[in-house]
Amino acid sequence: MVWLSPVIATVLTCLVAVIVFLVSGVDPITALKTLFVAPVADLYGVGELLIKAAPLVLIGIGLSVGFRAGVWNIGGEGQLILGVIFGGWLALNFGSVGGYWLMPLMMIAGALGGAFWAAIPALLRTRFNANEILVSLMLNYVAALWLSYLVFGPWRDPAGFNFPQSEPLAQAALLPIIIEGTRAHAGIFIALVAVLLGLFVLERGFAGFQLRVTGLSANSARYAGFPVNKAVWIGLLAGGTAAGIAGVGEISGPLGQIFPTASPGYGYAAIVAAFLGRLHPVGILFAGLLMALLYLGGDYAQILGLPSSIGGLFQGLLLFFLLTVDVLIKFRLRIEGPRVPVAGEAS
Repeated sequence: MVWLSPVIATVLTCLVAVIVFLVSGVDPITALKTLFVAPVADLYGVGELLIKAAPLVLIGIGLSVGFRAGVWNIGGEGQLILGVIFGGWLALNFGSVGGYWLMPLMMIAGALGGAFWAAIPALLRTRFNANEILVSLMLNYVAALWLSYLVFGPWRDPAGFNFPQSEPLAQAALLPIIIEGTRAHAGIFIALVAVLLGLFVLERGFAGFQLRVTGLSANSARYAGFPVNKAVWIGLLAGGTAAGIAGVGEISGPLGQIFPTASPGYGYAAIVAAFLGRLHPVGILFAGLLMALLYLGGDYAQILGLPSSIGGLFQGLLLFFLLTVDVLIKFRLRIEGPRVPVAGEAS
């Protein structure tokens, strides 16, 4: 039954969407077609879907490693931005002279950047029992401000008419296009490799078993001799590494240069994708595609006079209904009438 909750949450979200469209004076059938069909009606649209789904899937699988171990890493957005900063620094400094070696180095640098940012809440959690939710969440804002400083300051393109953006990245720092006529790039393969790696490690490996036991009961994990602190480090570093690589994929793929808004909230949306996919790599793959479709549908909604943020609204509703259905499945709610005082009981 738990595996049905994403389906139920999706249906409930669609029902609320119909109500929203009716209230807005938009024909629901037309609106649903515009949101969910029109964005992928041609090959270019399919390519857009894939390049938006790739970072969501990659980050979602990385975060699921921690979530399985009971480590709540909410810092995927900041870790993605650190990947942008670390990989972007290499691209800006060595892009003009770079060769085939530049892109792998950028990926490694992005992974190190994301892992470095995730190591901060891991250290504070294991050494001082700090709450990793608050620490990783606050670091998102620090990372965003850091990137803004760089793009508004030393990395600003002198020929960019004062717009907050870096110089366009050199050809050696760009991922190759894999589908002609679209913007679909090789970063999609990285997301697919992450799915296979997740299947192997999380579903088949002993490390995945240790993480699941730790997530279910830390005391049981200690009794079994599983290192709990090690699970914290693995969970956070896996999420940070994946998010950092996703950040490099963004600037080396569809963007082609560095902006302060390098991510449209992929680090947060990936949390929804991870839970919508039940923390399973294949489930996250499909959930990432659905979330990407909501991003594209939000852009198409402007054709109907609706704000583009409506895609974010539906993403939030999806998470809300998912958590609600999970609670209703796992716990039995009992509604009690007013309590009748027993004779002799003090009022």
